[in-house]
Amino acid sequence: MVQDAARRATGPDNVYVPAISISKAINTQEAPVKEKHARRIILGTHHEKGAFTFWSYAIGLPLASSPILSWKLCHVLHKVLRDGHPNVVHDCQRYRSNIREIGDLWGHLHDRYGQLVSVYTRLLLTKISFHLKHPQFPAGLEVTDEVLEKAAGTDVNNIFQLTVEMFDYMDCELKLSESVFRQLNAAIAVSQMSSGQCRLAPLIQVIQDCSPLYHYTVKLMFKLHACLPADTLQGHRDRFHEQFHSLRNVFRRASDMLYFKRLIQIPRLPEGPPDFLRASALAEHIKPVVVVPEEAPEDEEPENLIEISTGPPVKEPAVVADLFEQTFGPPNGSTKDDRDLQIEGLRREVEALRAELEKIKLEAQRYMAQLKGQVNVLEAELEEQRKRKQKALVDNEQLRHELEHLRAAQREGARNQGLREEAEKKASATEARYHKLKEKHSELVNIHAELLRKNADTAKQLTVTQQSQEEVARVKEQLAFQMAQARRESEMKVEEQGDQLEKLTRELEAKTGELVRTQEALSRTEQSGSELSAQLAMLSAEKDALSSAVRQREADLLAAQDLVREKLAALNQEQQRGSRERDELQGRLAEKESQERGLRHRLLDEQFAVVRSAAAEAENILRDAVGKLDDALHLRCTSSPDYLVSRAQAALDTVSALENGHAHYLASMSDASALVAALTRFSHLAADTIINGSATSHLAPTDHADRLMDVCRECGARGLELVGQLQDRGAVLQAQPGLVRKPLQGILQLGQELKPKSLDVRQEELGAMVDKETAATSAAIEDAVQRIEDMMNQARHASSGVKLEVNERILQSCTDLMKAIRLLVMTSTSLQKEIVESGRGAATQQEFYAKNSRWTEGLISASKAVGWGATQLVESADRVVLHTGKYEELIVCSHEIAASTAQLVAASKVKANKHSCHLSHLQECSRSVNEMAANVVASTKSGQEQIEDRDTMDFSGLSLIKLKKQEMESQVRVLELEKTLEAERVRLGELRKRHYTLAGGAATPGEEEPWPPCTSPHSGASKKPPLAQKPSVAPRQDHQLSRKDGVYPAQLMS
Repeated sequence: MVQDAARRATGPDNVYVPAISISKAINTQEAPVKEKHARRIILGTHHEKGAFTFWSYAIGLPLASSPILSWKLCHVLHKVLRDGHPNVVHDCQRYRSNIREIGDLWGHLHDRYGQLVSVYTRLLLTKISFHLKHPQFPAGLEVTDEVLEKAAGTDVNNIFQLTVEMFDYMDCELKLSESVFRQLNAAIAVSQMSSGQCRLAPLIQVIQDCSPLYHYTVKLMFKLHACLPADTLQGHRDRFHEQFHSLRNVFRRASDMLYFKRLIQIPRLPEGPPDFLRASALAEHIKPVVVVPEEAPEDEEPENLIEISTGPPVKEPAVVADLFEQTFGPPNGSTKDDRDLQIEGLRREVEALRAELEKIKLEAQRYMAQLKGQVNVLEAELEEQRKRKQKALVDNEQLRHELEHLRAAQREGARNQGLREEAEKKASATEARYHKLKEKHSELVNIHAELLRKNADTAKQLTVTQQSQEEVARVKEQLAFQMAQARRESEMKVEEQGDQLEKLTRELEAKTGELVRTQEALSRTEQSGSELSAQLAMLSAEKDALSSAVRQREADLLAAQDLVREKLAALNQEQQRGSRERDELQGRLAEKESQERGLRHRLLDEQFAVVRSAAAEAENILRDAVGKLDDALHLRCTSSPDYLVSRAQAALDTVSALENGHAHYLASMSDASALVAALTRFSHLAADTIINGSATSHLAPTDHADRLMDVCRECGARGLELVGQLQDRGAVLQAQPGLVRKPLQGILQLGQELKPKSLDVRQEELGAMVDKETAATSAAIEDAVQRIEDMMNQARHASSGVKLEVNERILQSCTDLMKAIRLLVMTSTSLQKEIVESGRGAATQQEFYAKNSRWTEGLISASKAVGWGATQLVESADRVVLHTGKYEELIVCSHEIAASTAQLVAASKVKANKHSCHLSHLQECSRSVNEMAANVVASTKSGQEQIEDRDTMDFSGLSLIKLKKQEMESQVRVLELEKTLEAERVRLGELRKRHYTLAGGAATPGEEEPWPPCTSPHSGASKKPPLAQKPSVAPRQDHQLSRKDGVYPAQLMS
């Protein structure tokens, strides 16, 4: 059964299982990685005892084209590190530079997934370094307390260093979690969307890592506090507390999401961190356990490669889930059971079941490891094809991105109306060049592949020839060995025969002597002599046969030598022919490479020509805008600060795009589309800003106008300097587009300062507010007259004598003043109607008020001031009559009313015809109001003097010493009053400064001239300005004063 499963695993249908799983797990879809694909990849690492196959596919993925692809690669790599073969950590160490490059690439880009990829790569690098340095800790971080004690050792320095490294490890895990939660809303809908789940899926591995890390840091911290004083470990405690609260927040937020509730059971941390200063707190610590429920089998899951057993399936996952829910309640619940003994017993049962499951898994892994050899052979044969396929995919992806960039540049050029036709021609030419380059590139790729195939064939032929040469050499050596052996055998036989011949000769001599001596025995020995002759003939024949065999062997050896020489000559000819073909192919390859370099250089030149032409056009646009600053015909053009602010803000936004385009062009000079598009938009918006800045300065005050013109000139100079650098190939690297930002910010700031500070009402409501405020002012005056009459009747009943006379005189003067004010308001209303009828033309009354918003706001402000002054005058008179107020309040209110009516006259006079009868009547009413206000002041002062004269000073009963003492006390009182007066004058000055500042802010120049300040009424009673005067605008210069009535004339711009 195992052999059948192994044959199925190594069959042709299962060769591409790792590639299919990796391609399905790591893709550009914004969805979480499926567990079945990740499980197959992890099983593959156990099959081959490493991650060679995984990395051979991973390094060929187009990671630079999609941040989602990089994010999923990091997620799968995290899973492989945790659950894969232990050798995966060592294999990943070889690709640290690739992981770091991915993080650096996406960390520099402003992409939401890119920032997450940067944080994730730092976590993976930290994880690899930690487990390589401490091999006692597996990548899953699941070790016993005994292993932890052994890894920490007894040296306090090692414990200290291990604690710091675990803190760093935990920081990387928590930073990734916080980055993911920062980008997502904690709402349930987000966690159920595929885009949200794609970001949340790696947090399952993060939670699995954080739980044991928290347990180990608690153990190590207690161990450190047992060896070192508490003050030394204050920094460690602070860092642990910060990580504790952050980890508790991560567990809490993850527990509230529906996505995690079906995938992982998250433990709950205690409310507060452990107290390391109390050694007994270690017994209260409970290790947090993360439980990942077993998933239900999926329908499309392939059958297992190895059938481990035929018995019933193990029920351990259901048992674990039931035990967990019976003990701890439902996942992520809020209940807490304190039955520690029962919990420990159930935990031991769970650990036993897990150990049994682990044994079964290890047995399955041993069976599956037997299939690794055949799988590795097949994967080695396919490795070259995979590399070529990945290279082709990368080239195709790069070409696709280049085509998308060119199309995007073409669409951007179509939106530019001024350069539409030229941009289309350039785009078509660029696309044609791209197709030519693509064809050339395809041709070069085909030629290069053909050369590689020929080179491989040549190398194969050379290998075959070398093998044949080695075979010939072996045959030659074998023949030489056989010939030498034959020679030795023949020599040995010849020597043996010579010895026998000598022996026979000696015997023959002995026989001859014996024959001489024994003639009579000759007959008996003839027969033996004939036998010896026959033997001698046989030996001679055998000697001849051996000699012929030696000669035959020598002839074969000569033939073999001739064959070897022929083969060596053929081999030399083949080598010469192969070297000639190789030299020819290398020459053709060098020629193609030179052609490719020429095409690349030509492409760079054409891209720079595009940049230079765009910069030249931008220079013409900016020069035309700068020339408008000194153009006499441009002086009649005007613009509003609001439009200037919008143009300056738009131009300021293009500076960042210009910087990005410049940086992209410096990084890849074969693509200038981003720089050309940004430069075109910047030149138009900057020129528009300069022209509108000049037009706005024509209506601005002198100081603001000069500053605005200077900043516009500086902006033009910076822009011209930038486009000049972009036209020079040597100065492109030194160009700094960010220098244009400062003058544009200056223009934006001046535009903000020049914007009018109008009332917080819409212009459509201004007309209604004018009528409303006028009616309110008339009503306030009528109410004031009625109240004064009531006060006069009450004063006649409540007082008598001098006080009655004084009160009647003051109230009568107030009544006359109110009547004069009422007449002035009525006249002002008639004059306003005349102004509106004569100035509105075909427009409506509301449109006229909206068009002249500043004048309308002045009328509203003046009407409010008159109504407020009348109300204050009545209240002050009421308090004076009832002896609860001061006479000075009446004086100040009179001055305030005079100032308010003067402001109303000035506001009405701004747009009135100087020959209007209503204007003359209004001026007479104004003078009448001033006279009545002066009468109120005079009546108040005379009444005050009359009341105070009744209190005469009697010093007849005082002695000289008492008089001197009271004199000193009086002097002290005088000094105190003078000091108080000086302080009050300072306060009055500050109040007036603040009033002028607010009034000046309200009268910022906008579409019309600012309001002129009003003067105090002519009065010889006081040399200082009235105390209650409230000018609504900042004062004008001396040359703008009018000599008639002390009023500033308004000047309107045409």
